[in-house]
Amino acid sequence: MRPVPCSSDMDFGQSNLFGYIEDLQELTIIERPVRRSLKTPEEIERLTVDEELNDIERALYLLSSGQDVQGTSVVANLPVLMRQNPAETLRRVLPKIREVLHVAGVEMQLTAAVSFLTVLQDESVSIHTYSHSFLHIILQNLEHRDAGVSNAWLETLLAVIEALPKETIKHEILNPLVSKAQISQTLQSRLVSCKIMGKLANKFEAHIVKREILPLVKSLCQDVEYEVRTCMCRQLEHIAQGIGTELTKTVVLPELVELARDEGSSVRLAAFETLVNLLDMFDSDDRRQTVLPLVKSFCEKSFKADESILVSLSFHLGKLCNGLYGIFTPEQHLRFLEFYKKLCTLGLQQENGHNDNQLQLQTLEQEKKYISVRKNCAYNFPAMIVFVDPKNFHLELYSIFFCLCHDPEVPVRYTMAISFYEVAKLLNSGVYTIQKELVTLLQDESLEVLDALVGHLPEILELMINGGENSGSESKLLSIPDLIPALTTAEQRAATSLKWRTHEKLLQKYACLPQIISSDQIYYRFLHRMLTIILTNNVLPVQKAAARTLCVYLRYNRKQEQRHEVIQKLIEQLGQGKSYWNRLRFLDTCEFIMELFSKSFFCKYFFLPVLELTHDPVANVRIKLCYLLPKVKSILKIPTDKHLLQQLELCIRKLLCQEKDKDVLTIVKRFQKRFYENDLLDQEKERQEHLLLEMEQLEKEKQQNEGRSANINDKIFEKKRRDNKTSSMLAKSMTLSSSGSSSGTSTGKEDKKSKLVRSQSFSTQALHPKYSNIDKCSNKSSATGYTSSLSGMGKGCMLSFTDDSFRTRSTGNSGNATFSSSSSLIASRNSFNSADQKSNGNKESQSRKMSIKNRKSNS
Repeated sequence: MRPVPCSSDMDFGQSNLFGYIEDLQELTIIERPVRRSLKTPEEIERLTVDEELNDIERALYLLSSGQDVQGTSVVANLPVLMRQNPAETLRRVLPKIREVLHVAGVEMQLTAAVSFLTVLQDESVSIHTYSHSFLHIILQNLEHRDAGVSNAWLETLLAVIEALPKETIKHEILNPLVSKAQISQTLQSRLVSCKIMGKLANKFEAHIVKREILPLVKSLCQDVEYEVRTCMCRQLEHIAQGIGTELTKTVVLPELVELARDEGSSVRLAAFETLVNLLDMFDSDDRRQTVLPLVKSFCEKSFKADESILVSLSFHLGKLCNGLYGIFTPEQHLRFLEFYKKLCTLGLQQENGHNDNQLQLQTLEQEKKYISVRKNCAYNFPAMIVFVDPKNFHLELYSIFFCLCHDPEVPVRYTMAISFYEVAKLLNSGVYTIQKELVTLLQDESLEVLDALVGHLPEILELMINGGENSGSESKLLSIPDLIPALTTAEQRAATSLKWRTHEKLLQKYACLPQIISSDQIYYRFLHRMLTIILTNNVLPVQKAAARTLCVYLRYNRKQEQRHEVIQKLIEQLGQGKSYWNRLRFLDTCEFIMELFSKSFFCKYFFLPVLELTHDPVANVRIKLCYLLPKVKSILKIPTDKHLLQQLELCIRKLLCQEKDKDVLTIVKRFQKRFYENDLLDQEKERQEHLLLEMEQLEKEKQQNEGRSANINDKIFEKKRRDNKTSSMLAKSMTLSSSGSSSGTSTGKEDKKSKLVRSQSFSTQALHPKYSNIDKCSNKSSATGYTSSLSGMGKGCMLSFTDDSFRTRSTGNSGNATFSSSSSLIASRNSFNSADQKSNGNKESQSRKMSIKNRKSNS
């Protein structure tokens, strides 16, 4: 078939039309087999389910009469059914699933294992219900003939064991495990038993593990099948963590020693790796007498008869050397160091001219193995620096470091690039010795190596500058002479590649350069390059990374002329550029400037150029500007930038009046609403602040008034007590004088008494029980007291009335209880005064009658 031409080159003339028709016919021929694979109407009928069935009924129907794919979908939907209707699902659906799983295929089995685990994680039912309903199904499918299905159910069981109570584990899992681990059982059954025992060791106490599990462990370590011995050997690490140090020394370590001498290479490898992982559980005697001889034996055999362990040995060598460091003799220390050096150059002897014409052609598998060994050596290089001491790095390990950084294989150099920061930290003041290798890795032809190195490039460069020999020099550049060319080369290589994420990452890390090299070097070698990337690159994340790094360079530039030049280029080439894409990047750059610079700097140089974009002909630019307006407003300082705020408000009003694009208008209205709401909110906050101050002042005044009223009440109470005593004495004296006087003098005294009664009645009338307010009451009482004082009579009544009225006025601002008690006291006195008024009126009428009779008799 002819290739279809591009749309710009297509010719729909009569000469070419038939050619296109032939191509379309060929495409229809290709599609015909696909159409034949579609379902027939009969098959569609069989797959159709009644829509009126509920979820439970539908699941039962599909499990009973549906096809395998429908049954699998029901099993996959089991967690949902358990959440919606757990009781009916357990009663009706789960037994049907258990029945179907006996004859189910691999796909349904794997789906069921995942669904059962999901039900456990969802906690749809209690763990007791789960163990009663699901555990037996899991145990039944553990020994499935398919290894993948068996492993899936095993993973589910191991997760279930974590949640099950000990009694359930013991009865349902541990007790049947004794028979499943016997030699008479299948290989799959014994392998499953090994993994289960490794999990159970951490669920029970040490004495139970010793009594119930360790005999099975020893039996499986002596199994006739090497797969079982290997599997059990890898579980010894978990068992040792469960039984503790003492039992590990007496039970696990002898088994490991025996397995390390096994005839199967996979068994020996498992024993070696388990031994390394358990190194911390052994004391110095065990390490010296048992572990060290085994490790030496592994190292000696790895190059001769047992290359299968070579990759694992190279991976764990750093951990071994540091774990056994305390028991090494100087000779053993040197031997292990030489062994590491030999592994670092494994497979490179022929390339370096060693053993020419003596090495046979290596197979592809050997070459891959040797690459893995050297990669592991690069991974362990920081640990080996600790092993030899950083002070001895240049003498002992620098040559190996050089070889690994120049290794012909990318995975080795990639690992060295990842480890470079750790190496630099360990060397500290001696970091200057690896400056050349830093430059080498920056110029590496592989972008993977560059990407790995760039991750910690700022930290590495800081260590190089501050920790090297030339750290005290004035010129930063003298510390690493070839650094700038290497950095520019790395950036250019990343820019020309298709891996834009590496380029973006590199540009982000280059923001650290103002702390590393001089301002002039950045201006001439990097700053203009960042501007070029913003203008020419087509990847948005790369452009943004370059824009932010450029802003950092501008922030730390020391020359005002250079800063003004860069600012002018940003405004002219980006803000006023012909391409709307450049104007969008200008707004991105302004965001970074607001983040890195002061508010006054932005207002001085970029505020007005940003506002000019409100008239941009492209709606996308105006939309981005509108999203930026809240940040622009937030940087204004009032009243210093009041004129800028006015211009901002003017631009917003123009947009509201003149904008035709509905999206821009929506954003502007939203900003205006937010702007107005923020102002209202600020005013409300200000009002609340003033209100709090006023409330605080009122509280202080109230406390002062309460203090004064308390003092006044004490004085009133004391004065009232004295007045009551004076009134009682006066009444007693009046009673005695009236009873002991003669009839001649009684008339004069009756006249005086009548005047006193009139004075009392006037005072009683002044104290009316219907008070409109307390102040009115007090005014009346004062007037009455003044009148009584002028008459020169009824001092006791005047003082009593004045005291009550003053007490009422002084306690009016206090609680209701005081006011009610005062009012009740006044009411009682009113009733008492009214009674006195009646009695005084009767006495007055009698005295008048007596005076008339006396006059008649005298006449």
